Amino acid sequence: MDLILLQSFLLWCSLINISILLIWFAMFVVAYESIYNLHNRWFKISYETFDSIHYGAMGFWKLTVFFFNLVPYIVLRIIA
Repeated sequence: MDLILLQSFLLWCSLINISILLIWFAMFVVAYESIYNLHNRWFKISYETFDSIHYGAMGFWKLTVFFFNLVPYIVLRIIA
């Protein structure tokens, strides 16, 4: 795998993962009650717990995208 292909791969991975995060956030803002009611049927959780689970998961997603996609992409751009 050459350097250009790897850079392209990491860039597309970053864009797709950030798009997933933005869609997740938009759905969380727009359809909050529907999503909460769906999850509450299965797990019987409070609003606070539901919010903290989603907030933590979005933060974890963002950090993993940053460290495993964006940082390697930037490093490869610097050394190329």
